[in-house]
Amino acid sequence: MHTILIIEDEIDIAELIRLNLERNQLHTELAHDGQTGINKAFEHLPDLIILDLMLPIKDGIAVFKELRNDNRTRSIPVLMLTAKAQVEDRIAGLEEGADDYLTKPFSPKELTLRIKSLLKRHTKSEHSSLFDCPPFKFNTSTMQLYAENELIELTATEFKLLLYLCERVDTPQNRHTLLKEVWGYHDEVNSRTLDTHMKRLRQKAGDHSHLIETVRGIGYQIISQ
Repeated sequence: MHTILIIEDEIDIAELIRLNLERNQLHTELAHDGQTGINKAFEHLPDLIILDLMLPIKDGIAVFKELRNDNRTRSIPVLMLTAKAQVEDRIAGLEEGADDYLTKPFSPKELTLRIKSLLKRHTKSEHSSLFDCPPFKFNTSTMQLYAENELIELTATEFKLLLYLCERVDTPQNRHTLLKEVWGYHDEVNSRTLDTHMKRLRQKAGDHSHLIETVRGIGYQIISQ
């Protein structure tokens, strides 16, 4: 089920949107000011954000810029919803990088259709670049790794190594295969490179390091959570 974050200070409007979306099997989260909206976006990493522009504490444009400047939320589609109906306001919102823009008053049916269209487009574009191996989530287009919504900074080789293992979860991979597939080596001369990288991966994985398992006499594997 997709999760939609609604950042809207008018409670009646927020509830109207929530009820309409949940009738369409979409889970919702609510925030009634800009800062709370940012916090919830970082916490829940929703599939789409409905963003009012006239918000207390932090206005919608400031919220949008902060979301786009953070790696966790940069690619989340945003539909701006506002009472600013002038053409120049709409253009300004789209020029900021919003994925869609709808003015108040609006048709709940039209809003739902636009959201479903955005979700479909986003899922299609992201499908080939995302890979999940709980608790790890890989984005191969941006070379980013998340563990339970927390970004883990990896080098390109560390990313490639962990992804290779996670794509073969619960299946031991021998050292020669890993050196060949990740580094392109065809002998064991540089085998200590593998051990060094596995040590670093465990350090960076933190509480999830136990999922990276040494298989005695063979190599390494990722065990399912």
